[in-house]
Amino acid sequence: MHIFNTVSEMQQWSLKERKAGKCIGLVPTMGYLHDGHMSLVENAFKHCDDVIVSIFVNPIQFCQGEDFEDYPRDLNRDCMLLEEAGVNAVFAPSIQEMYPNGYSTTVEVSGEITQKLCGRSRPGHFKGVTTVCSKLFHICLPDKAFFGQKDAQQLLVIKKMVRELNFPIEIVGVPIVREKDGLALSSRNVYLDNEQRQQALVLNRALKQAQEAIRNGERNPNRLKDNIIQLITTSPQAEIDYVEVLNGEDLTGLETLSGKVIIALAVKIGKTRLIDNLLVEV
Repeated sequence: MHIFNTVSEMQQWSLKERKAGKCIGLVPTMGYLHDGHMSLVENAFKHCDDVIVSIFVNPIQFCQGEDFEDYPRDLNRDCMLLEEAGVNAVFAPSIQEMYPNGYSTTVEVSGEITQKLCGRSRPGHFKGVTTVCSKLFHICLPDKAFFGQKDAQQLLVIKKMVRELNFPIEIVGVPIVREKDGLALSSRNVYLDNEQRQQALVLNRALKQAQEAIRNGERNPNRLKDNIIQLITTSPQAEIDYVEVLNGEDLTGLETLSGKVIIALAVKIGKTRLIDNLLVEV
């Protein structure tokens, strides 16, 4: 497995592989890998000859007061896991390599799709995401890039950027991976103590309750949302950032549930902000 720390080395390797006729898949990550990340790698190998995993904790997608400095990191462990999985290359640049002195270029998807959910509570977050992803696409030169459905808004924003800027890349969404008890896998789960870990299960319970309500004929998004909020607030340490029931294609509002619907949650358990979502066809 190759480990590249510079843009030029990574780009030259990808160019050589493309000239050899290889289909390249990219899995962008911020490291501290878990089974959710590894499912992205597994899916990438189903579609591609070579798989690159980028590991970069991107400072410009963190807002003031967030956990950039404390975000979990363990590059050696990550590389061991990726080598065992057969990954061909890891791109692990420094901040200086990605954003050298004087760097000032950003890429932004504007409009409603980035102004709600995480975009409302984390101003500038998606500008950081789209900027780093556009750089990674140019550096790693993938044919396909793989993103988890847990970050549903991110997935839709990246798809929109790629479509509108005519990137010759296919964006592939991969289903959420959960613990046996239903908690969505996240690198931030390590912040939770035992009691908080149990309280965090309320997110998945709320989504399951909403899914059952829809199966039983509920079509009012506001009523569905109110029931979710009522359940989540039974957890003493839960602080709701948002609960939304939206169009699953473009995150526009709904007067009644129909077509592809996303139920999206962001909840702080103690100091740890967790997100989760459920896609439902109605």
